[in-house]
Amino acid sequence: MHRLVIIALITTGAVVVGCTDSKRATMSAEFSDQPADITCWSYGTETYNGRSTGRVTRRDAATTFVDAANGRLTAIEGDCRIVYLPKTN
Repeated sequence: MHRLVIIALITTGAVVVGCTDSKRATMSAEFSDQPADITCWSYGTETYNGRSTGRVTRRDAATTFVDAANGRLTAIEGDCRIVYLPKTN
């Protein structure tokens, strides 16, 4: 019985240690309502450059968010760079 507890503790420790800072940041951004700067391109031409009010969703080749400039739900197809803003306390 004690061996099972020890094995479970070692396994849990390995999982926690194996989590990189980029993985933690990705999980934090995906599960929070963190705003981001967004720049999108289509065929090499910039089609959008702005900021979201919060969470950015990427599904089926579309990037969806609420545009901070006009408060409207926006969906963009194309290549987008998403840079999440630092968290404020």
